[in-house]
Amino acid sequence: MKLIINPDKEQQRTLLFRPYFDSSTLYASVSEILDNVKSNGDKALREYTLRFDKTEITQLQVTEKEFSEAEQEISEELKEAIEQAKKNISTFHASQKEDEKIIETTPGVHCWRKSVGIEKVGLYVPGGSAPLFSTVLMLAVPAEIAGCKEIILCSPPGKDGKIHPAILFAAKISGVKKVFKAGGAQAIAAMAFGTESIPAVYKIFGPGNQYVTAAKQLINSKGIAIDMPAGPSEVLVYADESCIPEFVAADLLSQAEHGEDSQVILVSDSQKVVDDVLAELNKQLAVLPRKELAKKALTNSLAVIFDKTKNEETIAFINNYAPEHLILAVNNADQVALQITNAGSVFIGNYTPEAAGDYASGTNHTLPTGGFARAYSGVSLDSFVKKITFQKLSESGIRKLGKTIVTMAEAEQLQAHANAVSIRINNK
Repeated sequence: MKLIINPDKEQQRTLLFRPYFDSSTLYASVSEILDNVKSNGDKALREYTLRFDKTEITQLQVTEKEFSEAEQEISEELKEAIEQAKKNISTFHASQKEDEKIIETTPGVHCWRKSVGIEKVGLYVPGGSAPLFSTVLMLAVPAEIAGCKEIILCSPPGKDGKIHPAILFAAKISGVKKVFKAGGAQAIAAMAFGTESIPAVYKIFGPGNQYVTAAKQLINSKGIAIDMPAGPSEVLVYADESCIPEFVAADLLSQAEHGEDSQVILVSDSQKVVDDVLAELNKQLAVLPRKELAKKALTNSLAVIFDKTKNEETIAFINNYAPEHLILAVNNADQVALQITNAGSVFIGNYTPEAAGDYASGTNHTLPTGGFARAYSGVSLDSFVKKITFQKLSESGIRKLGKTIVTMAEAEQLQAHANAVSIRINNK
């Protein structure tokens, strides 16, 4: 990790930039995949699966037999863990439901808003070296609560031609009946345009590598909704002398092991804290199964020390960085949390690891990255619904409000708008 001590304002601005990735050829490659799948459907999917996943697929949709086999393959302990996580995620997201409130804005003028589940949604769940079955819960549970009528899921198969059993188990208990063996940009294309096997959807959710991210951005430009702009994973840990260095190091590594393009940031007001954390980080890194990935991620990462007297400047830097995950391992962490305005998800205190939110506390782990937390929220129940407004005016209501509408419409030189009201007011 690169060490920065008391950065001035100009240095701080440069530290806000994420690691640069040259995408000049990426979008051309992904566009070609999108066009191929749009034109050739299942045939293109099978070709890409053979090329990228090294397996030949005859039937894209997971069968009932495969669901049953998957359930037998995972341990009872893991099943119980997944079910507990689902319960907590369900509890948290169900609490986000809103009652319809009919508001009388003027006598005889009633307005209200209704949440309606998006009819068709597609969930992308990465497989490969880290099959993210937890992502199934984070996406499928709120989709079901929202009342989405058709929920489909795509995930890449392993070399054995099967989707990881934990992904299938999580899908089954979350109510997802249509699961397809397709990964990468080609899976995003299939859900966007539809193929002979995979139905087209209205909105696509889920994390992925740079190809998946680029595919989501490109299909978004074609009118298909996506959950949010998202890139490599990131965490910022704000730690002072009240932190436990072993905990902080573990939190930094838990994000670094996602991939070489992940970024971890340590912010502190103490050189000793930074030294202790880095020493512990190296110790824990040495025994990680994914240490090579984590090492590469750490080359993109920073430890930033601010003077103890510059607390406001420190908080401003954190808010400007707008991390996907923010851990507060500091004194008065609850009070510090009140000052946070830009973050995907905040973890308060020494005993709140980021991994809790990733799996089972109940909050959603699909979060904005790359500074998008300045303007975007993480996935929630609202992500799976449309908010439709309604209004109903009685005869007396249009008469009371009519003059206001006519005056405004005529001032905008929209006479037909004014006439639509006047004809009602003057109707005897």
